[in-house]
Amino acid sequence: MSSVAPMSSATPTLHSFLAFDYGEKRVGVASGNTLTGTATPLHTIAAEGARRFDAIAALIEEWQPDALVVGVPFHPDGAAHDNTARARRFARQLHGRFHLVVHEVDERYSTTEAHEQGAADADAASAAIILEQYLRTLETNA
Repeated sequence: MSSVAPMSSATPTLHSFLAFDYGEKRVGVASGNTLTGTATPLHTIAAEGARRFDAIAALIEEWQPDALVVGVPFHPDGAAHDNTARARRFARQLHGRFHLVVHEVDERYSTTEAHEQGAADADAASAAIILEQYLRTLETNA
């Protein structure tokens, strides 16, 4: 999966993103951009299969993101597990269906952080945490 060009202080470029905290039954969604460097939780898609992708298609139509970001979970020691493979498959499906660049982000502890923040919708808040983590890497690599 390729990446969006890093931000340059000489020529600021606005890139917008939709981020996903993948789960088998629910997917948290957030939006954000490189101008503010922040993300906003949107909502959780509580659907599976084709209905999930129909809901995502509607969000892509509404938000018109330049790229997508998917949180990929790992064990605390960095080892992959079953959900790692599922999230990566979801990322490939997004790329294949919507023909947008998809960035994968290590999402260890994002759900824990969302709960610690007292988020009403932990899945969407986790997606926002994942996206802000990605946006920080863009700033760091600029």
